[in-house]
Amino acid sequence: MFHRMLVILSLILIISKHEAASRSVYFTIGGLFHEENTETEMAFKYAIARHNMYNNQVKFRTNIQRISRTDAFSASKIVCNMTASEDGLVAIFGPPSLTTGAMVQSVCSNLEIPQIQISWKANLPFQHQTILNIYPDHDLLAQAYATIVRHTDWRSYAILYETNEGLSQLNEVLKLANPKSDPVIIRQLDTQPGADHRPLLKEVKNSSETQIILNCAAENVIGILKQAQEVGMLEYLYSYFITSLDAHMLDFESLNTKSNITVVRLLDPDSPILNNAVLDWIQGESNTNNYITISPLKVKAETALMHDAVNFFTSIVPQLHLTEPIKPESMDCSEQRKWAGGFRISNFMKIKHMLNSITGPVKFNEQGRRIDFTLQIVEINEGKLDVTGIWSPIYPDAINFTRSSSEQMQQIYENLQKTLIIVSSRIGPPYLREVVPKEGEILTGNDRYEGFSKDLIYLISRHLNFTFRIELAADGKYGNYVPKTKSWNGLIKDLLDRKAHLAICDLTITHSRRAAVDFSMPFMSLGVSILYSKAKKADANRFAFLDPFGMEVWFYTLTLFLSVSVLLYFIARMAPGDWENPHPCDQDPEEYENIWDLKNCLWITLGSIMTQGCDILPKGISTRWGVSMWWFFSLIMTSSYTANLAAFLTMDRMAPTIDSAEALVKQTKIKYGTVDGGSTQTFFKESNYTTYARMWTQMEGARPSVFEKTNADGVKRVLTTKNQLYAFLMESSQIEYEVQKNCDLKQVGGRLDSKSYGIAMPMNAPYRSAISTAVLKLQEKGRLTELKNKWWKEKVEVEVKCEDEGSASGADLRMTNVGGIFIALGMGVAIAFLLSIVDFLWNVRSVSIEEHISYLDALKVETKFAFKVWITQKRVKPELSESSSSSSSSTGGEDNESKDEKKGLKDKMLKSGASLLRIDQREKSES
Repeated sequence: MFHRMLVILSLILIISKHEAASRSVYFTIGGLFHEENTETEMAFKYAIARHNMYNNQVKFRTNIQRISRTDAFSASKIVCNMTASEDGLVAIFGPPSLTTGAMVQSVCSNLEIPQIQISWKANLPFQHQTILNIYPDHDLLAQAYATIVRHTDWRSYAILYETNEGLSQLNEVLKLANPKSDPVIIRQLDTQPGADHRPLLKEVKNSSETQIILNCAAENVIGILKQAQEVGMLEYLYSYFITSLDAHMLDFESLNTKSNITVVRLLDPDSPILNNAVLDWIQGESNTNNYITISPLKVKAETALMHDAVNFFTSIVPQLHLTEPIKPESMDCSEQRKWAGGFRISNFMKIKHMLNSITGPVKFNEQGRRIDFTLQIVEINEGKLDVTGIWSPIYPDAINFTRSSSEQMQQIYENLQKTLIIVSSRIGPPYLREVVPKEGEILTGNDRYEGFSKDLIYLISRHLNFTFRIELAADGKYGNYVPKTKSWNGLIKDLLDRKAHLAICDLTITHSRRAAVDFSMPFMSLGVSILYSKAKKADANRFAFLDPFGMEVWFYTLTLFLSVSVLLYFIARMAPGDWENPHPCDQDPEEYENIWDLKNCLWITLGSIMTQGCDILPKGISTRWGVSMWWFFSLIMTSSYTANLAAFLTMDRMAPTIDSAEALVKQTKIKYGTVDGGSTQTFFKESNYTTYARMWTQMEGARPSVFEKTNADGVKRVLTTKNQLYAFLMESSQIEYEVQKNCDLKQVGGRLDSKSYGIAMPMNAPYRSAISTAVLKLQEKGRLTELKNKWWKEKVEVEVKCEDEGSASGADLRMTNVGGIFIALGMGVAIAFLLSIVDFLWNVRSVSIEEHISYLDALKVETKFAFKVWITQKRVKPELSESSSSSSSSTGGEDNESKDEKKGLKDKMLKSGASLLRIDQREKSES
């Protein structure tokens, strides 16, 4: 019983299906393809098959034809035969070729049969009412490319294209560049099979351009990139933007490159619609014993567009047929008759909007161009595809990035860690200098150098966790544009030639360099200042007090001193007024005495010229006149000496000859210059400020040249030029270092401008923000200040040490100026001490004779008394010890007797003088 019921139900289903099939309406769709069994044809067939499987009322048949890519005449005949068929056509899909597609478009437009195009086509100036192109609109796609390039922050780039039609896709990209400041290189690729693109790529490489837009067929991309790899253009610093919508399906992993490659695609490999379509294709082909393997990642844009176009059309026609039946007709190309249903179908498609599709939303404008779609921006990282953003015509100037800034930075860090960073630099202490190896030591790699630059890049590398190698620039220059060769030199050239990833030294950020390379945020601020030498101090002369008078003046003065003293001696002997009574109490002396012996004459002349005077003075008219003339001579000589001495001793503390740039430009005696080709020279050359412009004019016209090759040469010239006749203009930070090294140098004035040092890198380097962030963090932590103190103060190699001048002012006299006076005083006191010793010894001799004692005993007595400093009175006769007395009595009896006789005689004379004095006193009292 149960089996009978199953049979009855099966019969009912078969009959119902047969009746439904008999009631279904079939429309024929034409498909034009160039090759058999292409993926596009497969998508066309199975999209219709899926529709027919789930729709019974309106079904579609296919009329697939294969036409030539280049023979337009045969293509038109095939299309006319298709339209003249008995069933007629409701639409034609294809062909992909633009050459034959134009003829097919003309036929369909004349007959008003809807044609759905799936390949790119430039916008035409005239309209075709029944022609629709599901490929993204030409203008919108060009705008999408421009937005992507703008968000990559490319200021300059090279465009390599295959066809003129492809170049037109980049018209909006060309508008981004400024031809004057950011020229764009445009070169056409050879389209011949197996063409050698290396000469063209070398030309681009020599131009130092690293941002390249590649517009070519997808099948040619890998071949071109492999040739680029051969010429060294697939390194880390190069970036490529490939415009082909099929580039996502290429095998970039085979290139093994670290270059930044960006592609775009219309489809999302994770889309369920795409995955279901791929399953339909695999299953459908397996039913025909054609087993294929296809991945959603390998689906071409053209295939996906065909699938979406068929789905869109097959969903529209049934809706339109229900409102008013569509009646296909046989159309003859030779007749001027148009199919009425074609215009109706095409207009209905223009007002509809399909959201669920492989290539994103589908919407047409009145001209039949697709104006709604999405582009995925994909970066290739080690062969893997990473979606970084999505572009949509709704916001044509914006990109919806799918990665956060932290994720993007993390990707940059990972790329840096996988790359050996080449750092270009130059020798120039304290930024970089060569390490002197110890005996038997061999230095290699980065150990060969030390300095501020090495320490800075080391700290950055630790922060970002990358390895680096320091390489010196071949010519040792900073980097300047040479108009004759139309190229850069120095560190900038190394970056442009991609020989280095970074350049670090005392490299100033300038406008011209900034146009060629990128810079990190500044790691040091500075300005141009003036390096000048200190006044050369005269050789230490402790007898500088003799300088006010020449040797002949000193000779004549000494001679005159002796001559006047002797002459004064004779004048005093002849002058009656200088003969005096030796005993004032005796009114009638028998003799006169003259105190002006030669000793006193020398003393009064010496005291006069020393401005100290004398305790005795002449009384005679002639002697007074002679002494007055000597006093006048002494007044003039001592005044002249005092005035000249002050000038001579302070001559080396005169004010500096220059103290600013204004003072420098107002004179012509002192020459000044800069490093030839450096940023300081450029500053003066391009300055519009009057003072700096005049300085540049004087520097440029100076002969011999005032420009030096390096800062070291400029410093050497400042030190070796005589009479301080050269000043050197250089960065203030370098001046600070040179002044620390050599105290013969000084900085004159303040900074003439404000500039900064930065780490240079190729334009649009992906790690630019990472380097700047590292520099900023080092600055915030104070590490940059520590490095400067280390290399400007702690590790500076002092060439000329500074003297400790204490807190005295610059006008004070030093011991080196007046030390001779101390020497003269010491020598004079020493002579006086020697004379005192001689006088003492002579007095001892006299005592020994008078006291009739031995010389040794007298010496002991006098020496003992001399050391009794608390005794202020001295006996006429020295106190002799008993031994000395006995010795003297035993050895000199006769001498004692003679001595007693002399003593008695002296006593009698003193008594007679005293009695005479008393008589005089009595006479005075009586009178």
